[in-house]
Amino acid sequence: MGAPREGARQISTEAAIIAALPWILTPIVTWVRVRGSKSLDEESGSPSPECPLVSVVIPARNESHNIERCLRSVLSSDYPRLEVIVVDDGSTDGTGAIARRSAGSDSRARVIETGALPAGWFGKQWACETGARNCSGEIILFTDADTVHSRDLLTRSVNAMLRRNADLFSVLGRQELGSFWERLIQPQVFSIMSVRYGGTESITRSRFVKDKIANGQCLFVRRATYQELGGHSLVKSDVAEDLMLAQRYFASGKRVVLAEGLNQLSTRMYTSLREIVHGWGKNVFAGGRNSVPLGALGRFVFPLLLLSGPLIGLAPALVLAASIFVAIPEALLLWAMLSQAALIVWWIYVYHSITEPLWYVLLSPIGAAVTLYIFLRAIARGRRVTWKDREYVSS
Repeated sequence: MGAPREGARQISTEAAIIAALPWILTPIVTWVRVRGSKSLDEESGSPSPECPLVSVVIPARNESHNIERCLRSVLSSDYPRLEVIVVDDGSTDGTGAIARRSAGSDSRARVIETGALPAGWFGKQWACETGARNCSGEIILFTDADTVHSRDLLTRSVNAMLRRNADLFSVLGRQELGSFWERLIQPQVFSIMSVRYGGTESITRSRFVKDKIANGQCLFVRRATYQELGGHSLVKSDVAEDLMLAQRYFASGKRVVLAEGLNQLSTRMYTSLREIVHGWGKNVFAGGRNSVPLGALGRFVFPLLLLSGPLIGLAPALVLAASIFVAIPEALLLWAMLSQAALIVWWIYVYHSITEPLWYVLLSPIGAAVTLYIFLRAIARGRRVTWKDREYVSS
């Protein structure tokens, strides 16, 4: 009887190892894809001879806590030909007045109002469109009010955009994580995005429309191309307007390029658990459904694909926790141990990379559980979006 039992145990062990392979291999493949990313640090920090005029458009709705920091950082740029337009999108917290005070007597900056929001438009897109209609630059940078720009961001970005002949050029910056929940949840979401898309070169080189994304926090376009394709009316009712701009530019035969700018751009997207839940809740389903291939079939299975990310991060820990209270088959327990070990190595790498405390690695299952809740909540809402006190239905 000993030999059959030993054989069954060996088969169970092999099955557990095979079952754990997705947890082991996915981080390795993701690391390989991400490490090939291109950085703005590789670009020249001196303005090009052409030095086109750049118009920086900052859409802002109730951004009184961010707008001064953002505007001052943009105006500190060493780029020689620059105009800045802050678009006050019906703010009720004094955003416009703070922006005017922050700009002071700097003739490069002005503040304008959007007026009434037209039917069928999202607020941010209308604010961007309004800013674009009032600017003069050959290149337009759309940037969010919660960003901070280094002095050389514009110079290096314009050099990269011209050198790589990009019609749409976007920069991925560093995420500022100031609270417990930000440090716990933001790495979860961005890790899932890294698994899906890889690094900047994976995205730039892909020949498939659905692989294209951009970062709306820092998005450069050639003015001529922007006008040719209809401005922001192209994505006026898309909640993930940056993703859809990238896809529709690429589908129109335009060149879309993504680069890292971790030393040039930083953003604090959300400051509390409530903001994180509402912020990602408006994007991950209503916007993410446009990033899956296979048309209607892809959109049908997308909820399951979306939930698989946090479930993969949560399942091994749940099995290990359950083993404390109930008997777990040896093969299942071995799978959980191998998978959780692989996840721990991944999270050590992630938290080391973003220079955040490594003890958050131990709490990663909690982060996965909260992320799962956010995704479930987003799926339940469907295409209905609430943001900045406005209700929308995304395309």
